[in-house]
Amino acid sequence: MIPIDKNKFGPWALVTGASSGIGAEFARQLVASGLNVVLVARRLALLEELGRQLAERYRVAYRAIAADLSDESVFEERIAAATQDIDIGLLVSNAGAGNPSEFLSASLDDLHAVVRLNIAAHLNLLHHFAPKLVERGRGGVVLVSALGAAEGLPFMANDGATKAYILSLGEALHIEFEKLGIHTTVVLPGGVDTPVISKIGINPKTMPIKPISVEQCVNESLVALSRNQPTLVPGRMFRAMAALTPRAVMTRIFGSMLAKAVAARHTPSNTTS
Repeated sequence: MIPIDKNKFGPWALVTGASSGIGAEFARQLVASGLNVVLVARRLALLEELGRQLAERYRVAYRAIAADLSDESVFEERIAAATQDIDIGLLVSNAGAGNPSEFLSASLDDLHAVVRLNIAAHLNLLHHFAPKLVERGRGGVVLVSALGAAEGLPFMANDGATKAYILSLGEALHIEFEKLGIHTTVVLPGGVDTPVISKIGINPKTMPIKPISVEQCVNESLVALSRNQPTLVPGRMFRAMAALTPRAVMTRIFGSMLAKAVAARHTPSNTTS
């Protein structure tokens, strides 16, 4: 596990989607380097439990903020208000949603909620915290997108499009922020062994490449951030696939997997009562 420069990226880091999976692992690895953390997610009980564990083990401070980031009003009311008195040197904007379905079967309200969570929440966080990083003259931003976002994700068309926004925004801001002393990295996870895979409905055994551990995903992401690498696909095999597979083929590969996930949801259970 790479130690993060506390002087550059500390003393506080803010991590969204921190209640589980990639977000929780970001928090663990950051506090191991001595950073204090602000944990943001919807489930306050899980945030408090994680925060207490980290504080006890690593002797750091934490703040837990319960917030549904698809509700734009919570930003000023909760996140901005709860962080105005601390020096945040690293923003890890990880919260997001993905739910395979046919585009025409999704309600417009649900599609808009995904846009608010996967686009507006990242935008609000960046617009609020980036000027503070500029004032410090140092710090970092990690934006979590998704592998396949640039190609389009059939059966996750809206979700994939919002992830493409994050990728485009982050790549552009990497250039703008570099001369200001801010490191910016966009992470594009392909397959990471978290509960999200099962929630989406994908069987890891049917994936063309075995998912990597969440520890590897986050460790590689923090290495990339330290190097001010603009983008990272975690996992050597996933990087090779992204680099060598034509875009049209990638789109069909992801479309095939997600179509099976959608079909599985509509298959009646074989169990009997």
